[in-house]
Amino acid sequence: MERVDDCDLLCLDLPHAERVRAAVPAPGALDDAAARAKALSDPTRLRVATALATGGAMCGCDLAWVTGLATNLVSHHARALRAAGLASSRRDGKLVMYQLTPAGVALLGALTGTGALTHLASTAGAAGVAGAPADQGAATR
Repeated sequence: MERVDDCDLLCLDLPHAERVRAAVPAPGALDDAAARAKALSDPTRLRVATALATGGAMCGCDLAWVTGLATNLVSHHARALRAAGLASSRRDGKLVMYQLTPAGVALLGALTGTGALTHLASTAGAAGVAGAPADQGAATR
């Protein structure tokens, strides 16, 4: 059986390899980035993040309706996004509002290859959920 992924000849371009080796982050230095990427590796979580990217700040009930998922499942995945630093949340009366953070917008855009998501980076607040109207959907609740 031919091994197509291995070199047939052991060789090393030592100067080049040492330059690259010096530029590669140390073990553990990419743990946070890996955790953020892992948070978006779940298809359901990716769907919730995409809904947030499309709709901006949304309460858990709206997210559940938009995604067609149970409210408790949406809350679980939104909490995971928040724990990874990809979403933020704030309580607005009886509602919990979620929004992607700038890191969430950037990673989702890189992952999905859509530049359209970058417009939300300016509205994703660093402290809580910026830009969400306080009475969003209040008349229907």
